[in-house]
Amino acid sequence: MRLLSAFLLAVAACGLNTAPAFASPEAPKAGVEYTTLETAQPTRAAPGKIEVIEFFSYACPHCRAFDPVLAAWVKKNEADVTFRRVHVAFNAGEAPLQRMYTTFEAMGLADKLHSPAFAALHEEHLRLASAPAIVDWVARNGVDRARFEATYNSFGMPSRVAAAQASLTGFRVDHWPSIGIDGRFYTSPSKVATAMGTKMSPEAQYQVGLQVMDFLVAKAKAEKK
Repeated sequence: MRLLSAFLLAVAACGLNTAPAFASPEAPKAGVEYTTLETAQPTRAAPGKIEVIEFFSYACPHCRAFDPVLAAWVKKNEADVTFRRVHVAFNAGEAPLQRMYTTFEAMGLADKLHSPAFAALHEEHLRLASAPAIVDWVARNGVDRARFEATYNSFGMPSRVAAAQASLTGFRVDHWPSIGIDGRFYTSPSKVATAMGTKMSPEAQYQVGLQVMDFLVAKAKAEKK
C-alpha cells in the first residue's frame, strides 16, 4: 500500500470523536475516560517513576498536532514519568515508518529526528514509503548513511519491531494518538472528549486528555506506595 493510502487510513483511525456520554476529566472513571487492562503489560520505567507510552504514527496529522503539547507535558512531569513512544503499523504502508522510528530509538536518534520526520511528511510532503527513501532522507539530515542502513536492516530489528507490535496488541490500541500508563491504563484525548459528550477543538481535546493522564499517573504512583 502506498503512503498516501496509509495516510488516509491513519487520518480516519486518529480522527477526533465527539459522541455524547457525559463525563468529566476531573473525576475520570474506568471504562469511560480510560480503560484498565485485564492483563498488565511489562514496563521499562526507571525506579520510582511511572511509564507513559505514546502510540502514534508519523502519517497521522493529529499525532503531529499533539506532539508539542505532549512534549511539554513530559518535560513538566519528567520527575515522575519515564516516557517512550511506539509507532503503530496496522497496514503495510506504515511498516517502513514504524521501522524507521524503531531504528531512531535503537541508534539514539529519536530526539534529533522525531520532529523533522513529522515535518518531512506533513510540511514537505515527502514519500517516506520505502527503505531507500528513508535512508536518503536520514542521510540528508546528517546521519551516517551506512550506519543507519545497517541498523535498519540488522538481524535484531525484526525483534524490536515485534516488541512494538506486541505492545500495540497488549494495550488493544485502536486509534492514535493514544496513551498507555503504567502498563495498566489506556486513554487518549479523543476518548476523553467522546466521554464528555461536548464538541470541542482538537486543542481542547488535548488538554482534557492531559488532565486524565495527570490523574492516571497520580493513581499509579499512589498504588505503588
